[in-house]
Amino acid sequence: MKRSVVRIQMQMKRMSEILGQFAMVGQLGLSLLMPLLMCLVGCYLLCSKLSIGAWVYIPGFILGLGGSITTAYKVYLQVINKEEKKKKSNKEVSFNRHH
Repeated sequence: MKRSVVRIQMQMKRMSEILGQFAMVGQLGLSLLMPLLMCLVGCYLLCSKLSIGAWVYIPGFILGLGGSITTAYKVYLQVINKEEKKKKSNKEVSFNRHH
């Protein structure tokens, strides 16, 4: 009976880890897509409302791509930091030191 409970708990933990990984992939995808889309929508508004030439799309695309890369890099750093903290918490054993 205990083994089946432990097995179910392990499966639930694994399922939770998998869902967390899917969430991180989704967040990374959105962080790559949204800055680019926002810049391109801004360029569209500039072209349609202010009658600026279509050349605005080129710097808008470059700025959006730069924002996407920056945001993706920040998400990457967060994931790396989280993994390092997880490894440290699994390996280190702390004892109280009384002098």
